[in-house]
Amino acid sequence: MCGIIGIIGLEHFQTRMPPASQSIKPSPINPPASTPALECYRGLLVLQHRGQDAAGIVSYDNATHMFAAEKDHGLVTQIFDQERIEKLSGYMAIGHTRYATIGTDGASDIQPMMTGIPFGLAMAHNGNILNYFSLAQKLNTEFRRQLLTHNDLEVLIHYFAYYLTEKSGGIPDQSTFTFDNIKSAVGQICDTMVGGYAVVALIANEGLVAFRDPKGIRPLVLGVRADENSKTYCFASETIALTYLGYEYLRDVKPGEAVFVSKDGTLQSAVVRAEKKTAPCMFEWVYFSGAEGAQGGKSVYAARLNLGIRLGMHAREAIMRGEIAPDVVMPVPDTSRPAAISVADALKLPYREGLIKNRYVQRSFILGTQEKREKAVELKLSPIRSEIEGKNIFLVDDSIVRGTTAKKIVAMLKRYGAKSITIGITCPPHRHACYYGIDFPNAGQLLANGKSADEIAAWLGVDKVLYLDNEDLRQAIGAGDMCMACLDGKYPTEIEESAAFSAQRHIAGGKK
Repeated sequence: MCGIIGIIGLEHFQTRMPPASQSIKPSPINPPASTPALECYRGLLVLQHRGQDAAGIVSYDNATHMFAAEKDHGLVTQIFDQERIEKLSGYMAIGHTRYATIGTDGASDIQPMMTGIPFGLAMAHNGNILNYFSLAQKLNTEFRRQLLTHNDLEVLIHYFAYYLTEKSGGIPDQSTFTFDNIKSAVGQICDTMVGGYAVVALIANEGLVAFRDPKGIRPLVLGVRADENSKTYCFASETIALTYLGYEYLRDVKPGEAVFVSKDGTLQSAVVRAEKKTAPCMFEWVYFSGAEGAQGGKSVYAARLNLGIRLGMHAREAIMRGEIAPDVVMPVPDTSRPAAISVADALKLPYREGLIKNRYVQRSFILGTQEKREKAVELKLSPIRSEIEGKNIFLVDDSIVRGTTAKKIVAMLKRYGAKSITIGITCPPHRHACYYGIDFPNAGQLLANGKSADEIAAWLGVDKVLYLDNEDLRQAIGAGDMCMACLDGKYPTEIEESAAFSAQRHIAGGKK
């Protein structure tokens, strides 16, 4: 899971950066005139929660007819300063914040990526190509392409360039960059690439392309900002980036849809691979997306409140059966806070903040190794003894994946005097691997795999664990068909190469 953004606008066609003395500190209110690269930087700030390993921005300069790229390991604010952003001039740019799920820690694997042959192309994507390894082998043996990274984006960028020039014998001509040809290329990508992916790409001197996998597993939204003379378009993983940058939300990019904004500002779009059933990832509402945004037209915050209502119903039944007797409801910050409020309301119990989050520590779930996750848990939460000591706590969390965070939190609460602990989870048990961009491709690493709720409770050291079921999830989110494969094992795509994907990912270092 990563964050992506792409911006193109005629108002920037001859724009140059403001002088170095002008601050680039982000402000969501009346932001100063800026380049697409600076707006990508600002957008990545609010998409930082989607990936914390690395970040990058690539722009295309209409004056020099060249790409410019700045990317590195670390957080967005650690990588970009005024000097680096000044180098990224031009009327279109794309950005990426990286959450590692395949590839290596090497700098070459950081997105966006570029190629100059057979034409200028820069690309970033969010998701996973499940059949990456077989496609990479085919590129090497049949197309004689030497891959330079371990990132599935490199395979995607090579195939997209090939499909765009296929009809002209590999040499770009006037027909290469028509929308009809772009539609054809995206359609062939959808036929070739198995997995979940949302893509933004810059075609040198032509425009910006965006597309989404046919099942719509990974999210992508479209916004516009218009003035009297021109329009600027923004594509992003979440609506929060549009709101922050002052764009009007137009719509989600549809599953299997290709969108092309040309250098003259014309927007063209078409669904090139329609599916009867789409499958947006349920984990976007449960955990990944920012609470202030929306996915698929559904408010993330409202979905989390609804999840809490459903969990409160289960908790009330457990209280009536005499299985639990909580005094207070407490969230694991921050994602589960809206649900915990709903649970407290349903149970008519006090809502208490017993754990304070250190906002300067990374999200533990998306860190690359078990050791990193365990160290992050120790640093990121500070207990409030007065709200913990002697209390029967109903602890609300959004999900338990590996169990690392939950087990350490339970131990911490007991150390600070909790009398008893029940954990309520606003997601059903994760029992199956994910191959679409969430970092658990090996089911054996999942706490709930092969365990009952009682066994999970014993392992965590709590009195009881209450999970929502799959129907609770559907009702709370209300988004229709969703990808719930990590819960029910019903994968929306073929998974013939899943074993190879899991094995090779482990060998490659588990990074994307």
